[in-house]
Order: sequence, then C-alpha cells, then structure tokens
Amino acid sequence: MKGKLAMINYAHRGASEYAPENTLSSFYLGLLQGANGIETDVQRAKDGTLVLFHDRTLERVTDSVGKISDYTLDELKRIKVIGNSTGGFYDRIVTLQEFLEKFSGYEIKFAIELKKENIEADVLEMIQEFGIQEKCTITSFHFDYLKICKGIAPDIRVGLLTEGDGCDRIEELKSINGEEMAPQAECMTVESVERLHREGLGVRAWGIIGQTPLLLMKKMCAIGADGMTVNFPDRLTQYLNSQQK
Repeated sequence: MKGKLAMINYAHRGASEYAPENTLSSFYLGLLQGANGIETDVQRAKDGTLVLFHDRTLERVTDSVGKISDYTLDELKRIKVIGNSTGGFYDRIVTLQEFLEKFSGYEIKFAIELKKENIEADVLEMIQEFGIQEKCTITSFHFDYLKICKGIAPDIRVGLLTEGDGCDRIEELKSINGEEMAPQAECMTVESVERLHREGLGVRAWGIIGQTPLLLMKKMCAIGADGMTVNFPDRLTQYLNSQQK
C-alpha cells in the first residue's frame, strides 16, 4: 500500500489536554506520555517568522488578543500561552525552527499543518534543512496548499484534512499523488477506511474529542486507522499497550 503507516499516536499540538498547546512543554509531555508522533500548526508572524499556533487569533489560549499576523516574533514571545494548564503554569509561543531544533532528532513522525497561505516553500525548506522529509506529513484543509507543496517537492508526503469521511476527496488527492487522507473521526466507518486503503492512502483520524473521546479513540483502532491525533496521548498509549497483552 502506498505510504501506509503503522498506528501513530500523534500528540495533538502536544499533550494539549494537560499543557499549553503548541508549546515545548506540551510537545515534551506528549513524548513522555508515549506519543510516537507530534502534530502541530504553522503560520507566519508579522515579521515573517514561522511560528507554531493553531488559531488565527490569540484569545482562546493566551493572555493577549489580536491576530498572530499583527505581532512580530519578539512581541509574541512576551505573550503567555495558558491553554488548559492550571496552577498558574504557562509557556511561550515557539517558532518552527526552535521546534525542529529540539525534536527533529527523535525517531517520531511529524504532522505539520499549514494554517496560512504562502508559507509552503519556507516550511519545506526548513523540513529539508532539518532532514525530516522521511518522517513528515504536510497536512491542510486547503487542497491548494498541498498542491503547491507537491509542485515544489514531489516526494514530500501530504495529507488532506477533511470534515467528512474522505471518500469524496479521493480523486482530488490522487490527482497530486497525495499519500494520506485525514478524515474527521466521527464520520469514519470500517467501510470508508477500507475504501481509502484500497486506493493506496494512509488514514489518520482527527477530532478525537467531544462527549465520548475515549470511545472514539477505541473505534479508530478497531476500524483500522493508521494513526490519530489525540490531546491525551497517555490514554492512547495505555490502550494500545493493553491490546498487545
């Protein structure tokens, strides 16, 4: 099967249920909890620096307001990222370069989501600089971003994020020789995963949240997903270990 992955426990923005998301503390905690992959998001600060941050604006997880793109890196570094942490703990926004300096040497997988346009070439250049091409999947909800990446680096692995089960996007993804479909977990079935696999695509689930995240997590294992992004990699590690006994 083209590009098929074993089950990858991706720490979603790190261990984001416990630590401030997309920060060094969250990424390190994810690995300590048994994750063998890290998922993160990239966009550009006002001065052009590539930074790891999910939202377009700062309000949800920091002590500041406004758009990421309105701040320089120096200004962003003064902002506290709080997220779900308690007891007054906070961390700082990290750049893509800082992240790769810390984590590129680990034998883990990387899922790097492009959140904004016109960053494709710079992200790919940094991936090549740190030598993680074979360990990395570039992902996005925006097909055009992935198409641009394939035009620059045809061998880079790309994954299309979709809010459905992914089956209606197969031909679109295959038109650029894409390798992975990343459907929303609650939409996935045994049949949809089997169809994606027959088409030679890896399958990574996202959205393991809501009222019954642990049930969704177990369902993804049962229906044959190759990987999933979870905010609680410790629980997925524990479950996967229990299935090997």
